[in-house]
Amino acid sequence: MAIMVNLDVVMAKRKMSLGELSQRVDVTMANLSILKNNKAKAVRFSTLEAICKALDCQPGDILEYVPDETEKEEF
Repeated sequence: MAIMVNLDVVMAKRKMSLGELSQRVDVTMANLSILKNNKAKAVRFSTLEAICKALDCQPGDILEYVPDETEKEEF
């Protein structure tokens, strides 16, 4: 996957649990877990905005582009 979600890293820096973040952003723990474990196929901007607000961070702190091995060879 080319887009990595570093939600767990940002949460750890803020010392915030998944349960607390879930309550603050009004998203289920199951859905946040899917996002945190890089299993999500998409994320709504409204959800990303709420997460950034709750964690006092930028979208780039949470999302990271990492080229696949095949993409690295093409460049």
